[in-house]
Amino acid sequence: MGLITLFDKSFLQSLSIDEAVWFDHHFISDICPLFYVETLADLDKSVREGRTPEQEVGVIAEKFPQMNGSPNAYHVDLCIANLMGQRIPMEGRIPLAGGRPVKSGGKSGVVYDQSPEAEAFSRWSNGEFLDVERKFARVWRQALSTLDLDALGAAFRAIGVDGKSCKSLDDAYSIACSIVNGRDKPFDRMKLAILFFSVSPELQRPLLERWSIAGYPALSQYAPYAAYVLTVEIFFQLAIAANHISSARPSNRTDIAYLFYLPFCMMFVSTDKLHRKCAPLFLRSDQDFVWGEDLKESLNDLNACYLGLPDQEKEKGIMSFAYGPPQHIDSLVVTLWDKHLPAWRGLKESKPPTDTANSKALVEYLTKFSEAPALAPDEVDFDPRDPDSLSLQRFVQKRRGSWWQLPKNLEPSKRGQ
Repeated sequence: MGLITLFDKSFLQSLSIDEAVWFDHHFISDICPLFYVETLADLDKSVREGRTPEQEVGVIAEKFPQMNGSPNAYHVDLCIANLMGQRIPMEGRIPLAGGRPVKSGGKSGVVYDQSPEAEAFSRWSNGEFLDVERKFARVWRQALSTLDLDALGAAFRAIGVDGKSCKSLDDAYSIACSIVNGRDKPFDRMKLAILFFSVSPELQRPLLERWSIAGYPALSQYAPYAAYVLTVEIFFQLAIAANHISSARPSNRTDIAYLFYLPFCMMFVSTDKLHRKCAPLFLRSDQDFVWGEDLKESLNDLNACYLGLPDQEKEKGIMSFAYGPPQHIDSLVVTLWDKHLPAWRGLKESKPPTDTANSKALVEYLTKFSEAPALAPDEVDFDPRDPDSLSLQRFVQKRRGSWWQLPKNLEPSKRGQ
């Protein structure tokens, strides 16, 4: 249980190891691809004096969410799937990539093995870097900023957009929304989406055919997530053109891309000033932007509170005594839980299973389920979007910082959740 939270690299970097443990425990991290790209890019640039790029990446990897984080599918893939007719939920759920449909013990389900990115972070925290990661660090960083600006400028002019007319960020947002929601010049608007998402030539024809069969609806009606991402992109380009966002800071292109993943979280936490200015424009009414320094302070207060527990209690593992945040302290974490998970105070704290036989049987079932072979496409007779069971594979350190993440007397293992 926890708040689904999008975070950026700057926030995770700011945390101590202990604070990172409690962020991981009390929040469900929406780990977007931009976080991996930014972290990997550190291998290809200078860092603070006295640290190598490898050491800097290792420090970030030590704080990487282990217990409750899930990698978000890549926004471009989601946008193209949306344009091709696939529904993309935008109500605060993390869309996962991959997954293999399986059957075991009479139950159907989907198993998500540990992602390559998560495996890499496990290695990076131990200072282990593969040659392929070094080789592609620069390539991946450059790929994020690749955009045909000449073609984009022509597409803007075709629908009468002049970025210099923006007097504020609010204006840029309003104009971007009007462009995406407009019904005139529909082909010019769809061309803009095709350019931004680099839709391959072989997909463009079936995409346009599907759109024509639907009657050429507005993009926001036809493919809501693709329309949302396009709104962020157009907003950014307008704000750059009107000098409301600096074009002299290359990292702004990467930073703004975090906003593509806002529909999949309850809150966004960052210590980036660009995020602080822009993210609130795109948040739903039931979402929050949280300044990273404020959440860091609250996590430090929680850590101090928990450190006062007896060693015997702490050795049972944090899940045994910290089902929710401490109810008796004045804390931003508690305030956020009260707002987004109002029923949590009425739930009893979870207790370790006392029925050893049943606990062992459950572990055996989960192991068989997670190790079951993938079904062939013609064998899948259930909806993978609504399975009986869902398994997420994770690597969890038994002890991290001051804390036993798992009970001290439990053998560490890789298991599904």
